[in-house]
Amino acid sequence: MVLLGRRVFWPLVPEVVGEAATGRGAYELARDARADVVVMDVRMPELDGIEATGLIAAAEDLAGVRVLVLTTYGTDEHIIAALRAGASGFIVKDTLPADMLQAVRTVAAGDALLSPGPTARVIARVLRLPETASSLDARFTPERLAALSSREREVLTLVAKGLNNTEIAQALHLSPFTAKTHVSRIMNRLGARDRAQLVIIGYETGLVVPGGGI
Repeated sequence: MVLLGRRVFWPLVPEVVGEAATGRGAYELARDARADVVVMDVRMPELDGIEATGLIAAAEDLAGVRVLVLTTYGTDEHIIAALRAGASGFIVKDTLPADMLQAVRTVAAGDALLSPGPTARVIARVLRLPETASSLDARFTPERLAALSSREREVLTLVAKGLNNTEIAQALHLSPFTAKTHVSRIMNRLGARDRAQLVIIGYETGLVVPGGGI
């Protein structure tokens, strides 16, 4: 099942505007229902959740839609695939309702990752696997980093390690506003949808080494 939500007196009360039983249905309903956030199950008939996420992320008229993927422990490869496809974060299926609502609010507010540190550790763990290393996304090659200044590379490194803007500002002795500006510019220059993709880019270009610590 997929739930689609819209902001109503955000961030207090999210409105559920529809449910879909298939990945294809989720993609179509996201457009028809004018959803802001899609809570997407990975295992779906017709199209799986990862494929449906990719369709939503690629659709120009759905550029403002954020996808939060539901997963289970032990399926880290699904998390990587979902983030590559354009998901803004992930939560586990046994998340408490109150935490689920907070996750939706967080993603809807533009903070792409519900929990950046754990996400970075998941990515680091999965990227150690030989089958993952052999299938890296061609878009995320080291050459892409040539568009960044040395400071922007520093910021991207910290984003990939799971730091938020405030923590980046403290680490680099910047103002929070300056840190946020750097992150926005990096996303624009690399064509990243959100911070989730910046984490992927940081690891897959080799800027951050799996297991290197946070």
